Amino acid sequence: MFARLFLIFTGVSLLEIYVLVKVGGFLGAWPTVLLVIVSALVGSALVRSQGLQLVRELQRRMAAGEMPGQQLIEGIMLIITGVLLVTPGFVTDLCGLLLLVPSIRANIAKALMANVKFSSATMGGFSQQGFTQKNQDDDSVIEGEFERKEEKRID
Repeated sequence: MFARLFLIFTGVSLLEIYVLVKVGGFLGAWPTVLLVIVSALVGSALVRSQGLQLVRELQRRMAAGEMPGQQLIEGIMLIITGVLLVTPGFVTDLCGLLLLVPSIRANIAKALMANVKFSSATMGGFSQQGFTQKNQDDDSVIEGEFERKEEKRID
């Protein structure tokens, strides 16, 4: 696991340096730096606006009593998108901009959700969300509802 992460981070860093040097050689140093800064600012503004839309949709689904699993996964993806967009470089900006496209993000979220089974249990009027692996064949889970009753205290 550590070796994979090391190779990924090293490979992405080397690719970013290569692309920055090529773009800098074509445009010049200051225009390249300005382009990196502008892309980070524009990307951050887009992530913020899409994040607010996602929060509204999440609240709407929760108010309707629905499981907002896809919105939660898309929210995590938007956090990753924000990190990619503020990381200096054009390769990470391209990956971040691709994740900003709602249809691409939704398709990735659906693919991730295909491997996760979501369930909910009601406790005292509040819904607590949880998830388990979809391929799990455990029959020891018994689903049900319960209600808390206040105990009468004698003082």
